[in-house]
Amino acid sequence: MTAMLKRVQRWWALAIAVYALDWITKQSVEANLHYGQEIPLLPFFDLTLRYNTGAAFSFLAEAGGWQRWFFSLIAIVVVVGISWRLSKIGHTHKLEALSLTLIMAGAIGNLHDRLAYGHVIDFIQVHWQSTWYFPAFNIADSAITIGVVLMLVEGLFQKNPKGKQNDD
Repeated sequence: MTAMLKRVQRWWALAIAVYALDWITKQSVEANLHYGQEIPLLPFFDLTLRYNTGAAFSFLAEAGGWQRWFFSLIAIVVVVGISWRLSKIGHTHKLEALSLTLIMAGAIGNLHDRLAYGHVIDFIQVHWQSTWYFPAFNIADSAITIGVVLMLVEGLFQKNPKGKQNDD
């Protein structure tokens, strides 16, 4: 059991650091902006305070409330599953472990919001002039996205002899 904990500790430390950054930024935005306020920082980037009761791109945002618990359950399952996977591969498959850790950190950040507030706090707004706006997002969403991209990159460029499994 001790070896397994050692394999997971550094990844959980990184996940907690990413979660902390997510939480601090969300708290700062909540304390300094009112809902819907936009503060332009660059010609294509604003800070804004938005709430999302759904998932990515506000999927199921108007579902009536049950989605809060549904997405919370999914996040808990993801965190448990990733923790288990990290205990198996955390010392040998570094890029996969990093990608899973970022996904887990993002899941924890958004899970906290769902359980504490009933919605996810979003504040990063990317747009093109005033004609196209990407849905607002946060550090947790960014960590999930980076984790998925890293996982895809690893899958595309990983050298794996035919028929050989990559698991421990």
